[in-house]
Amino acid sequence: MTLSLESVSKTVGREVHIHEANLTFETGSRNVILGRTLAGKTTLLRLMAGLDRPTTGRILVNGEDVTGMSVRKRKVAMVYQQFINYPSMTVYDNIASPLKLSGTDKETIRKRVHETAEVLHLEPLLDRLPAELSGGQQQRTAIARALVKDAQLLLLDEPLVNLDYKLREELRIELQQIFQRREAVVVYTTTEPTEALMLGGDIVVVDEGRILQTGPTPEVYHNPATLKVAEVFSDPPINTIAGVIGEDAGAIGKDISIPLLGHLKNVSPGEYRFAIRSNHLFMARQGPEDAEIDVRVELSEISGSETYIHVRHHDTPLVIQDTGIKSHKIGAEISVFVHPERLYVYDLAGSLVASPAGRRPA
Repeated sequence: MTLSLESVSKTVGREVHIHEANLTFETGSRNVILGRTLAGKTTLLRLMAGLDRPTTGRILVNGEDVTGMSVRKRKVAMVYQQFINYPSMTVYDNIASPLKLSGTDKETIRKRVHETAEVLHLEPLLDRLPAELSGGQQQRTAIARALVKDAQLLLLDEPLVNLDYKLREELRIELQQIFQRREAVVVYTTTEPTEALMLGGDIVVVDEGRILQTGPTPEVYHNPATLKVAEVFSDPPINTIAGVIGEDAGAIGKDISIPLLGHLKNVSPGEYRFAIRSNHLFMARQGPEDAEIDVRVELSEISGSETYIHVRHHDTPLVIQDTGIKSHKIGAEISVFVHPERLYVYDLAGSLVASPAGRRPA
């Protein structure tokens, strides 16, 4: 199966929700749509599913125009953020419901339900009602109901967002295994860069209804084509700091000298925006070529086994991702360090000039 969106846009009233989207997905592909809340991810899925009709453009399946075709006539399954199950039906009947609606015979239904329930560890729960399940079990049931259809197009709209951390981790692993076994187009939306990296496959980065960049997930992560992509595909958003490249050396911030190493050697002299991921700023010098940045601590935020330190270098805010649980006094003057080869270079319009991965934009 090939699913294509050709110049698809969606306008509601005077608001443009999707701008001229052009995408193609192939059978067996895993595709992640990454974007912030209200970026247009759900709208894109609804257009692919046939739940909404585009304002302009066409949607093609295997070259056939299905733009106006009802979702009921398409081989599509969708999983939502919420635990959408029929409360009066058992887990078995919830999973079986799409097969019953399609007129599948009872023996095939029984076999398919048990096979799907086994994959998602639901077999001991088939006689229970949704109200008797945990949140993770309810979402597993909703996912099973989508998977049992064996649809050619599987759409998942932030399916793990309402689960606690441990359940999200468990289901992510299970979903990756399920995706690898299915001969379908899988499209999964998320706001979390870490989740996108874990799922792998290909990525579509969206912001305010616009597709910013597509490609293999690691490739886009290591070579974000614009500052906006780098911000969306970093958690916390990537740090930026003004600077210049000279003939023999560079400088960032308030006259912090940096040697022109690696990818910086080939950058033409001029003014640029430099970008640094939070995990590439260190609290201690890692080597003799590190640039030292003097900062003032504004907030120290503990998250699990990491500490995010929000600091300011003159007028420039920065975030450092430090390992371990650390405490830092607000207002303290400290130094942080970055190696020049960790710096992304963008022109003043926000387009990538050079990346630490050593690749330049085409």
